[in-house]
Amino acid sequence: MKLSCLQENLSRGLGIVGRAVATRTTLPITNNVLLATDQSRLKLVATNLEMAISCWIGAKVEEEGEITVPARLLTEFITSLPNDRIDISLAPRTKTVELKCARFEARISGIDAKDFPPIPTVEDGITTRVEVDALRQGISRVVFAAASEESRPVLTGVNAQFENDWLTLAAADGFRLAVYKLPLATPVSQKTEVIIPARTLAELNRLMADDEETVDITVNPNKSQALFRLKATELVSQLVQGGFPQYGQLIPQSSNTRVVVGVAEFLRATRTAAIFARDGSGIVRLVITPGSELTPGRLTVSARSEEIGDDVGEIDAVVEGEEAKIAFNGRYLIDVLGVLGESQVALETTNPSSPGVIRPVGVANYTHVIMPMFVQW
Repeated sequence: MKLSCLQENLSRGLGIVGRAVATRTTLPITNNVLLATDQSRLKLVATNLEMAISCWIGAKVEEEGEITVPARLLTEFITSLPNDRIDISLAPRTKTVELKCARFEARISGIDAKDFPPIPTVEDGITTRVEVDALRQGISRVVFAAASEESRPVLTGVNAQFENDWLTLAAADGFRLAVYKLPLATPVSQKTEVIIPARTLAELNRLMADDEETVDITVNPNKSQALFRLKATELVSQLVQGGFPQYGQLIPQSSNTRVVVGVAEFLRATRTAAIFARDGSGIVRLVITPGSELTPGRLTVSARSEEIGDDVGEIDAVVEGEEAKIAFNGRYLIDVLGVLGESQVALETTNPSSPGVIRPVGVANYTHVIMPMFVQW
């Protein structure tokens, strides 16, 4: 193996695949990154056995070959080098990779590429294409609502339903539910439902660069793996097995009170209240008061702690329906308000013990449901 490439390209490529390098593993070679020549390019691959990222960068290849080297060591060395040409050569007998750049040289001991876990190829099955902007917005609005604990594995993923021209993403952790519907650039031939790990979608969101327009998605026939293909990057992920909860029935179909407020004001008031809510189980109380002919309605956001004190914030609001009180975990409110790009948001409530529904004003494809907290008013 003998090739040369630019330091900035190799550094960027290692940064892309680096997030798939295993951190805690019983298979030491998954701490390595695979370097392989591929026609006139250098292919970089990393995997943690649940997810694999492959990236191709331009290179001048003189001799074909492949090797795996410790990912962290290689990345730290390459990023510290000047922005210049890097010459890479492999001594096949000793499995040593030699790197030269400007006046720097290094030798790194590698492990034979044939010991590297095989990367699944996902070719058959359901194939579609999505615009990057639409998918990025969809992921950012649901992925945070997935569960982080492994007690119910299906909730650590995002339910993805492909049907005709639409993709519906849904995530829930038992306390909240986020549902986002986005158009597919290429319709699917049959309805397909899979659970994609939230970590995979978070990584995909990071990989989707601004210069990309679409991402190709392929789900294999037995729904065990999915491939996401970008311009010069591929991400293959295992899918979560099991049945996702029937979330449609969790979304209230009616409400007694609807309040419309500015997203920025609501977020600021909630963040302020959350400071005081830390010692009080994170409870943030909302009181919705309808307006009169002369005064606008208002939303009062408050929190109190026996030890610290209390806080009250008021926001002008448009209120439909009757006066209402409800309490939420402040972090859940901050999470959803923080991802909304719209200027106004509507909160719909029925009573203090029923879920609250948050929807951006003027947007029909996003619904967020938060379970209330029970408090003494």
